[in-house]
Amino acid sequence: MTESSIQRPVVARFCPSPTGNPHVGMARTALFSWAFARHNGGRFVFRIEDTDASRDTEESYDLLVDVMRWLGLDWDEGPDVGGPNGPYRQSERLDVYADVAQRLLDAGLAYQAYDTAEELEERREKARAEGRPSGYDGLHRDLTPEQRAAFEAEGREPVIRFKMPAKDWTFTDLVRGDITFGAENVQDFVIVRANGHPLYTLTNPADDALMGVTHVLRGEDLLSSTPRQIALYEAFAEIGVGDGTTPEFGHFPYVTGAGNRKLSKRDPESNLLGYRDQGFLPEGLLNYLALLGWSIADDRDVFTLDEMVEAFEIGRVNPNPARFDLQKCEAINGSHVRLLSPGEIRDRLVPYFRAAGLVGESLTSDQESLLDAAVPLVHERMSLLTEAVDMLRFLFVSDDEFAIDESDRAKQLDDAGLDVARAAHEALEALGEWTTEAIEGALRAALIEGLGLKPRVAFGPVRVAVTGSRISPPLFESLELLGRETSLRRLAAVS
Repeated sequence: MTESSIQRPVVARFCPSPTGNPHVGMARTALFSWAFARHNGGRFVFRIEDTDASRDTEESYDLLVDVMRWLGLDWDEGPDVGGPNGPYRQSERLDVYADVAQRLLDAGLAYQAYDTAEELEERREKARAEGRPSGYDGLHRDLTPEQRAAFEAEGREPVIRFKMPAKDWTFTDLVRGDITFGAENVQDFVIVRANGHPLYTLTNPADDALMGVTHVLRGEDLLSSTPRQIALYEAFAEIGVGDGTTPEFGHFPYVTGAGNRKLSKRDPESNLLGYRDQGFLPEGLLNYLALLGWSIADDRDVFTLDEMVEAFEIGRVNPNPARFDLQKCEAINGSHVRLLSPGEIRDRLVPYFRAAGLVGESLTSDQESLLDAAVPLVHERMSLLTEAVDMLRFLFVSDDEFAIDESDRAKQLDDAGLDVARAAHEALEALGEWTTEAIEGALRAALIEGLGLKPRVAFGPVRVAVTGSRISPPLFESLELLGRETSLRRLAAVS
């Protein structure tokens, strides 16, 4: 089905579990679902699936909300926003799931099963040995009241299993086309644990039904759960949960890393917060994540979120795994850095300068002026915002805090380099006007014409002496911004 055939108002959702740090695969799923909703003029629901008390944490919940805000993927219903179908944290909806489970039991669409773990494993092993599917065999589907009473007298506490209709399940995946699961591979499954806690198998489709979700867009790892969920939607229609319709499904391909393995939460390149800390722009990172399975055009890699929303069609998502390439991600981010104005870059840089201890909570007027003047010098030279911090650090530290990279000192400030630094100090000390043009003229006259050096040999020692690194903004402009006194002190200190 294509977007043009959608008849009812679109409601898409993103429903992560707050376990550990958010990862890039999660962000891509959120992005595609959000873009689909926005492209079709629909609603986007942000829901937190936090019913697993052993793994879910409040810290992870806060991180999820924070990172969604940072990415700029706004939501119409969910935490901080509210909405008509709240609450939007599953831990606050347990009474809802208890009611749905009881209605399924009352309608004969689910049943209590008293099997012990040992009994289940013994029967599974027997099925495997005989070449049969090893899912639940339905032994407790039709227990009599007397049998249930006998099990309860033994102290057994039942789980609740959903009765899967005995039929094959076919649906049209919006990404992968028609998919069929045979009845033998989709047996009865648990929806409520023996302790009364609902499982994902119940909570996820129940919330989708009650929140009016029309399109379930998610990762490929959840594809096998789809026939169970379709069966539940049909059951919900019988018992009056939701509006009686079944959502459409689309499953996105895996994101892979080194060795074409599925990218896991433990892989360094998977850590979403790490990209923020490294100085990626959210729009740059999202642009790259969109390319992992989708493209705006065959000959175009860089685009804005607005342009993506306008062009996004779910049927154009490639079902094949997409490999995460950090170098390309950085290149895409660099393109977005260069799309920003110097003023926008300055504003984006301030938190990173603050985190590095180079400025306080509020910039002084001198710091603001210095940053305004320095940003154009590094705008075209960086792919990540943190690179600007490293390149401009020398302008914001005192003499006591200034340090020269020891590797660069060894390469540039040997005996010959120290001679260059002394000659540079002598030439600059005699300058009457401290401007970029005057500085350049004095250094070229003293080092290139006077000492007969090539520019790379002439200016490398000066650069390291005053900036602390071989990598810095243009030298003459850097000296002007650093100022006469500080520049001469740093040259004198090494020479």
